[in-house]
Amino acid sequence: MKKIWHELVAGEVVQAFGVNVKCGRTALECKKLQAQFGLNTLPEQKRRSVLGIFLRQFLSPLIYLLMIASAIAFALGNYKDALVIVVVVILNSLVSAVQEGRAEASLAALRRLTKLKAKILRDGQLLELDASELVPGDIYHLTAGDGVPTDGRLLEANVLQVSEASLTGESMPVAKIVDALPAENSLPDRANMVYAGTYVTSGRAIAVAVTTGSRNELGKIAAMAGKTSQVKTRLEARIDAFGKTVALASVTIFLLVFILGLLHGMKMTEIFMVAISQMVSIVPEGLPVAMTVALAVGVQRMAKRRTIVRKLSAVESLGSTTVICTDKTGTLTKNEMTVVQLALPTKPLRRIKVSGTGYEPVGDFKEDVTEEVQTQHMLAQDSNFQRLMTAAVCCNDAELVSPDDVPASWQITGDPTEAALLVCAQKSGINLQALKAKNPRIAELPFDPNFKMMATEHQQDGRSLVYVKGAPEAIFSKCFASSADEHKEILEAFKEVADDMGQQALRVLAFGVIDDAHISSQRGFDGLNGCIHFLGLIAQMDPPRDEVKPAIAECVRAGIKTVMITGDHKATAVAIARQLGIAKSANEAVSGSELDLLSDEQLAAKMEHTKVFARVHPEQKLRIVKSLQSRGHVVAMTGDGVNDSPALVQADVGVAMGVTGTEVAKEASKIVITDDNFATIVAAVAEGRLVYQNIKKLLLFLFVTSVDELLVLLLALLFGFHAPLAAVQILWLNLVSESALTVSLIMEPMEDQDMHRPPVPANEPLLDQKMLHRMPFMIAASVVSTFGWFWARTYMGVPANVVQSETFTVLVVCQWFNLLNCRSPQASAFSGSLLGNPWLVGGLIIANILHGLVIYWKPLAEFFHTTPIALESFFAIGLVASLVLWVEELRKIYARRSLTI
Repeated sequence: MKKIWHELVAGEVVQAFGVNVKCGRTALECKKLQAQFGLNTLPEQKRRSVLGIFLRQFLSPLIYLLMIASAIAFALGNYKDALVIVVVVILNSLVSAVQEGRAEASLAALRRLTKLKAKILRDGQLLELDASELVPGDIYHLTAGDGVPTDGRLLEANVLQVSEASLTGESMPVAKIVDALPAENSLPDRANMVYAGTYVTSGRAIAVAVTTGSRNELGKIAAMAGKTSQVKTRLEARIDAFGKTVALASVTIFLLVFILGLLHGMKMTEIFMVAISQMVSIVPEGLPVAMTVALAVGVQRMAKRRTIVRKLSAVESLGSTTVICTDKTGTLTKNEMTVVQLALPTKPLRRIKVSGTGYEPVGDFKEDVTEEVQTQHMLAQDSNFQRLMTAAVCCNDAELVSPDDVPASWQITGDPTEAALLVCAQKSGINLQALKAKNPRIAELPFDPNFKMMATEHQQDGRSLVYVKGAPEAIFSKCFASSADEHKEILEAFKEVADDMGQQALRVLAFGVIDDAHISSQRGFDGLNGCIHFLGLIAQMDPPRDEVKPAIAECVRAGIKTVMITGDHKATAVAIARQLGIAKSANEAVSGSELDLLSDEQLAAKMEHTKVFARVHPEQKLRIVKSLQSRGHVVAMTGDGVNDSPALVQADVGVAMGVTGTEVAKEASKIVITDDNFATIVAAVAEGRLVYQNIKKLLLFLFVTSVDELLVLLLALLFGFHAPLAAVQILWLNLVSESALTVSLIMEPMEDQDMHRPPVPANEPLLDQKMLHRMPFMIAASVVSTFGWFWARTYMGVPANVVQSETFTVLVVCQWFNLLNCRSPQASAFSGSLLGNPWLVGGLIIANILHGLVIYWKPLAEFFHTTPIALESFFAIGLVASLVLWVEELRKIYARRSLTI
């Protein structure tokens, strides 16, 4: 039967492994156990090869269609046409592969290059070895700053506190004990265990390794993430649907042309060539390349805003996000404990606000009632304040390390809660080193989770003082008994103050002093009963990032719901959620224990009104994401810990933290943000929306051009004319001429209203209703201009090769005007300056140059079957093709008037 290690006493655990706690494992034992259990490492995810990334780019219906067209063209002997199509497909795949490869390289740069070391007892010697060499039953030692190398049962613990945020989501370090605990305790409540992936913030300990490698809790969660299937992005789904529609349309057109050709008595080879040209015309060959470039541009923009994209299509998915599920600690908050309030036992009771965040000792002290700033001189003269600060500095095991040259680089060692006390004291002008030198420590009672207290004895001016700190209720219970009504009144008042601070989700510590006293190691904290003189309260919090509240407000305007999912307690989570505008009341919060009582149907129904999930474990995070997706939401899930990885994989867009994130979390994500900031995620959402809007603009442009070509060719066939365009000319239009112009649309700047619109509906196709309403006007104008020119010039008796070149040119110029049309569905092409997008001007110039080359440069002219045309004809062509612009301008005038009615 599997043993439950945390319910056994320490001696039983050691006995179960048959190990001597003073000597540890022998080298021979370890060699045998390593052969049995393997190294203490997680299985590494197989890296994608360059070839694999490249070949993956071919998995698209549009690519399949182009390859089929190329194969048919090759079979019919049109080698040039076949070659052009193949070259374009390969170039598209290369661009995509390079972008994804660069993302992989950027992520690799974030990986830690050092291996975790562990202090392991082997053959009676304490050796520093690679953590990978640990085996079950190994005895290892831990000290402050150490990473826990594997899951272990504590045998000894001296003031041990461990940060388990990466595993459980609990933001505060957990105090550890040695005593056996009930078997039913959940992972966050197993205080006699330490786990791989966590680290020691203070104290020291000895533990016995109970599991290693993938059998650790960390390994179990990594395995869970591996079993969770990657969700196809919305863009991938839309492209698949669009590709299938185009494939069906192309086959239909092919059959239609084949039938018409037979009815007109055309030769079979000629029918096939015309049919191929029709198939090529309906497929927007430039779309795969344009989509890849659009996404790549989005990736580069995001990189400048501290976001690494691991998968190109995730850019659009982030822009379509309807819900952002975010952790609290480090993402919404700074993950830096900060003193924000003090309360002094005076009459009347004084409460002081403390400003400034982080570990840089800069901030003000203000009286809560009068808002009067307390200068350092005033604070130095305040005996009540000075005694409270002295207790906070002396009864403290942390260190505040001053920077060399950079003011923002203050560092701490030890528990963040204790470090925050030192920062507060230094803000008031106290010299920490001088104060500690004046009050040398001579004895201590380490923090005891059972008593919720810590005590230190100090020598001061020839007498001994004992300073204590701990939970308010613990300190209050040991304050000296007094019949004085005033003293009782003060304590009662401070109980109310402590409750008020607690309701604000502040971490409250009470401080006291015992004059002329000594610590008794035998009596311990019981020796302090009724002796403590109360000095005051200090309240701390992990403050929200300054930029997060505006970012959440922007999400509200954009129709995006923000959901906090945290391992912290419900009260703490709700208080932060209120400050940031995520939730208004505790009614919008659900705890992990409450979540377990809900069926999937009940949870789905509750989702729309729930903004905070507190005290949740990994399986619950995964369940929350699935529940949101079941209601049609596009979910972005942020995370940094191993416990987040299953949900990161399941989410439409998994967003890992680059600074505090574990490697497991990064591997499970599609996007990594390098500053662990929620505001960066919102900025990435805005970039994603811009990418999607620009993709739709270029899709409208490309599809209108493709339909123009198709209708012109069909009309010529129906009326018995020769082909107005050669197949290679269509490819030139779709691949080269359009490519010079699509970059302009890809680089369009963000419109003011992009983040004031609701997210794109999950079932909206790439060609939405608004685009379909615009297309008939744009297509009709272009077809009338192009086919009208072709008809007129043919009846004038102009040579067929000249007519074909002129018709080709008319269609190209129509493209140029349509480029201006596609910039906005309502705004006139003449509103604003073209210089607002310099790429637009550059694209039009390059398009003119390229078309001049294909018409007048002999090598290209021969390849694309063109012939020089009279220069004066260009003016007439420009005038005819401008019909496209004027028709769309009239439609836009009507559209703007409809909006104002």
